[in-house]
Amino acid sequence: MTLHAASREALRFAETRLDEVLRDSGTDPSAVGEELLSVVDMLTREVGLRRAVGDGSSDPEARKRLVRSLLEGKVSEPALTVLDAAVGGRWSSPRELVDGVEALGRSALLNSAEKADKLDSVETQLFRIARIVDGEPELERALSDQAASLEAKRNLIRSLFADKVDPITQVLVEQVVARTRGRSVASGLDELVELAATRRERSVAYVTSASELSEDQRERLSGKLTQIYGRPITLHVELDRELGAGLMVRVGDEVIDGSAAGRIEALRRQLAS
Repeated sequence: MTLHAASREALRFAETRLDEVLRDSGTDPSAVGEELLSVVDMLTREVGLRRAVGDGSSDPEARKRLVRSLLEGKVSEPALTVLDAAVGGRWSSPRELVDGVEALGRSALLNSAEKADKLDSVETQLFRIARIVDGEPELERALSDQAASLEAKRNLIRSLFADKVDPITQVLVEQVVARTRGRSVASGLDELVELAATRRERSVAYVTSASELSEDQRERLSGKLTQIYGRPITLHVELDRELGAGLMVRVGDEVIDGSAAGRIEALRRQLAS
């Protein structure tokens, strides 16, 4: 998600209010997250409303009253409190406001997973679904099809993953499908994996291996990468026999290619130059 300076400031303020709301023991973070994402769906559909609440030149109190007039009694007071902070901010554009509310909803859901001590499993499930979608071009096309109805795409997700993943994972996946924002579904899911890892104060290493890695090999690789990058590293490993041997590691934009296929390709480039 790319935000301009004004929007980043507005999001920081709303995030502070979200943290305050979620610290209340009577607040259900998962419910707040789902409510915020339902507002994202509404703002995505209703262009006029999106422009009205995202207009930074208008009276912020008027924007708050408008949102409350539409949503009071339909979403909880904790969610409305967060929305007050969001729509009262000065965003660079209505689209960035929607992106910000989406980020708040995701954060609340990941907070819920963290409190329930299942953030690690949610992160792993998101990674596995991303790899399934990435490995099935027809599924990626179906989920990214702008002509298909949102309900049809959500039903497809539910038919594939219902009862197999945590409800928080399910909601997050459906939201990625609902708002692809010009990116692939798999990359949108990988963004969530990164967010979950960041919440655990870790970075993610995407490992593609030619053979299964033992637990000892995983621990040694994670330890080595932690030394290299100076921060804790979480491994997400995918098997790909076509690599021939070895493995390929991606951390952020950096790729370490130690596979046989990678070495062969490097040799081909040298011979062609």
